Amino acid sequence: QEVTDRIIAELEQGRVPWVQPWGRAKAALGLPRNAATDRTYSGINILILWGAVIERGFPAQTWLTFRQALALGGHVRKGERGTTVVYADRFIPEAEKARAAEEGDEPQAVPFLKRFTVFNAGQCDGLPEPVLSGADPLPAREIVPHAEALIQATGADFRIGGERAHYVPSADYIQVPPQPAFFEQINYYRSCFHELGHWTGHASRLARDLSGAFGSKGYAREELVAEMASAFVCASLGITPTVRHADYLGSWLDVLREDNRAIFRAASLASKAADFLLAFRVAHAGEGEAAA
Repeated sequence: QEVTDRIIAELEQGRVPWVQPWGRAKAALGLPRNAATDRTYSGINILILWGAVIERGFPAQTWLTFRQALALGGHVRKGERGTTVVYADRFIPEAEKARAAEEGDEPQAVPFLKRFTVFNAGQCDGLPEPVLSGADPLPAREIVPHAEALIQATGADFRIGGERAHYVPSADYIQVPPQPAFFEQINYYRSCFHELGHWTGHASRLARDLSGAFGSKGYAREELVAEMASAFVCASLGITPTVRHADYLGSWLDVLREDNRAIFRAASLASKAADFLLAFRVAHAGEGEAAA
């Protein structure tokens, strides 16, 4: 509820948490990652940590716990305030395993949520230099080769034409206007990754429910997933995320006010969609190396 209330407050002010005002940020664009494990954070933690980077002017997208800072030869500066991230999973208690074995049932998993405190690398002293380094800024150009390569690598059926971008689940194809039709040509890629976010939900891929009619709660939930998936992919590619469908703001607020877990579910599904798409980049790179 605490996280949901914060996100609702942001949306009510017209600020979208997964599209941060990066021009004010000191940190380079990118997904937040753990400095000790080099793993990127996912789901709701991306929104929490991006928010902290903007609000508190942190210089890096790298984070670590108090103990991880010590293990890397540094330390958190005295008086620094950490940022709370969450970890959600399920486990089966021993008593439940015994009951299920005795009664011949399937054991029931119990969901749990753990809170962790992490510190930005900029709140620490003595860390190795690579921990503070960020992604290189994207050069100003119309064609973004690595974005083009990822779109091609997905193998999605892309059709260029028309006046609006959309995904058709029944025929499993994406249609987007030609790039010169976009007032800002970089929006072509943002739209492509939004529609690819929907594309990941097809029954043959991540199998989300894409049946919601326009204006329904189900439709709003899926738009929320696609918006965040696009933002996560764009950030990974060095393209600043923006809101592609600000007109859905009211319906997103309705969903969040009605269900305080909705933003957690949407962010989790968006992370899975982004990971699904970004995996094609890795596979494509591997094929290129094999061909060489």
